Amino acid sequence: MSTKDNQEDILNENIEEQVEQAEEQAAETETVSAEEELQIKLKEEKDKFLRLFAEFENYKRRTSKERVELFKTANEDVMKALLPVMDDFDRAYIEISKTEEKDLLKGVELISNKLKSVLKGKGLEQVEAAAGDAFNADHHEAITQIPAPSEELKGKIIDVIEKGYKLGDKVIRFPKVVIGQ
Repeated sequence: MSTKDNQEDILNENIEEQVEQAEEQAAETETVSAEEELQIKLKEEKDKFLRLFAEFENYKRRTSKERVELFKTANEDVMKALLPVMDDFDRAYIEISKTEEKDLLKGVELISNKLKSVLKGKGLEQVEAAAGDAFNADHHEAITQIPAPSEELKGKIIDVIEKGYKLGDKVIRFPKVVIGQ
C-alpha cells in the first residue's frame, strides 16, 4: 500500500469516527429533547390539574355558601307575610291597654309574645329606631318630613310609624319614620 492510500484510509476512519460521534451526540440531543419535552408536558398537565382542582374547590365553597344563604333566607317570604300580623298585634295591644279589660290585654300580650319568640327563634330581629335618633337613609325609610318641634330634632327621627325587621343580616323591612326639618 502506498502512503496515499494509508492517508486516505486514516482520513476515512477519522471522518467515520466524527460521523459516529455526531450521530451519538444527535441521539443524546434527541433523548434530552424528548425528556425535556416530556418534562414540559408534565408541568403543563400539573398546572392544568392544579387550576382545575382550585376551580372545583372554589365551586364547592361557593355552592355551600349559597346553600347556607338559601337556608337562612328560605322563610323570608313567610316572615314578610307575618310582619303585618305583628303590627296588628302591637296596635291591638295599644288599643286594649286603653280599656279596663285586663284579661283581654293579658291574652293578646301572651299571643303576641309567643308569635314574636317563635319568629325570633327563626332569625327575625327588630331593627332599632326611636324618636330622637339621627336619621340615616341607609337604615331608615322616611315617610314624610314635618317641621321640627325644636332645633335639636332637625334631621332626626320624630316618630316611628312602622317597625323595621331583619332576617339574619339582611333587612327585610326598613323602619318607616317621620323626620324633622
